[in-house]
Amino acid sequence: MTRQGKSGIAASGGLDGRVFETRKCVPLRVWTLLCVVLFGLISVEGCRLDMHIQPRYDPDSPSSFFPDGRSERPMVPGTVARGHLRIDELLYTGKINGKFANLFPFPITKKDLQRGQQRFNIYCSPCHGYAGDGDGMIVRRGFPAPPSYHNAKIINTPVGKYFSVMTNGQGTMYSYADRVAVKDRWRIAAYIRALQLSQNATLNELPTSERLKLLADKEQ
Repeated sequence: MTRQGKSGIAASGGLDGRVFETRKCVPLRVWTLLCVVLFGLISVEGCRLDMHIQPRYDPDSPSSFFPDGRSERPMVPGTVARGHLRIDELLYTGKINGKFANLFPFPITKKDLQRGQQRFNIYCSPCHGYAGDGDGMIVRRGFPAPPSYHNAKIINTPVGKYFSVMTNGQGTMYSYADRVAVKDRWRIAAYIRALQLSQNATLNELPTSERLKLLADKEQ
């Protein structure tokens, strides 16, 4: 015989009249609910605001910690931005041991010349003209004329100087460093050399096939 008490303890009676007490098991869903509540409490306790309210300075904020009163710290001397380590003197300055060089920092291919022509036509031809004579469209409209690429002084100028002028500017020409990439400046310099050759080449410098063709045309 079993009876239920108010405390939730079940009592069972044996044949000899003795009474045995047994406790009821807590249902699984109750344990699950308790675990969820406990986990929630732990999570809430761990959700601090340190990542939202950080001990930091806003941009350009003053600081009493540093002697100069600035929160922004200057860069360490010698700091170089990623991708801007310029240890190749020829490539980035057009010089070797401090003197302008008359050679290119990489082999110039037909593709490089075509790229140089494209960049030249975009950035250089408005002043220098498509043939490099210094009679570009804005010169025809009153802008000071640059020297022709075909005079002896410019022809004898090292290509490193061409690169330097494109990089730093000279006279009325401003710098194109922020418009034309480093290697594209060298490609433009190579195309200028091609323009000079095209306007000043001798018959003996032409390929044999072209030379024979010109001689045949001359005889007709």
